[in-house]
Amino acid sequence: MNPFDLTGRLAVVTGCRRGIGLAMAEALASAGADVIGVSASLEEEGSVIAERVAAHGRAFVPYRADLSDRAAVGELAAWLRGRERPVDILVNNAGTIRRAPAAEHADPDWDHVLEVNLSAQFVLSREVGRDMLARGAGKIIFTASMLSFQGGVTVPGYAAAKSGIAGLTRALANEWAGRGVNVNAIAPGYIATDNTRALREQPERNRAILERIPAGRWGRPEDLAGVTIFLASDAAAYVHGAVVPVDGGWLAR
Repeated sequence: MNPFDLTGRLAVVTGCRRGIGLAMAEALASAGADVIGVSASLEEEGSVIAERVAAHGRAFVPYRADLSDRAAVGELAAWLRGRERPVDILVNNAGTIRRAPAAEHADPDWDHVLEVNLSAQFVLSREVGRDMLARGAGKIIFTASMLSFQGGVTVPGYAAAKSGIAGLTRALANEWAGRGVNVNAIAPGYIATDNTRALREQPERNRAILERIPAGRWGRPEDLAGVTIFLASDAAAYVHGAVVPVDGGWLAR
């Protein structure tokens, strides 16, 4: 048997419309999973992710939700729990970033980032996780960050949220590992996405980042595919509470 085979499983991926979430959702489909994709701006038909999942012969269901709206997160959770087919894999990937020096970082920016990047992810994990616990099986994967380990610059809300994700990963794993639910996180390094565009467009900052990455390049969203499949699969049955860096060697430097 192939321990990486996800055939017959249902995965929910938030923030699936582009970037890392898109790559994660496609990776899970390539391993056999059907996918429910969640994004605030996800097209009902003709989305890139729908086409990519279908290309692997898997089913795709879109769901549009604004994860900064606590009520909308609750509605999403209730919808997922009310479906006949249970969620086997929950990928909490949706995130946002607001850049400003800490002394100028506005309360609304702080609140928005913490709501999307941390609070919504806890609520969704709690609600979906409750059913996983009842079945004694399930996989929850968070998208952490290099700023789960470091402080960053001019992104205090993002750094606080991603540090919180690392702590939440361990906290849930401590409670749920013995009940059949694996909770882990992936910490992407500097990946070429919309969130890092501002850094790549600053020549000095871009050069400084590249000089520290042993791999010598920015990461690509598809660099997250393998670890996503691994953590979602039976191959990771004894992996609990891990925050796995995929960073080109950044943290080793």
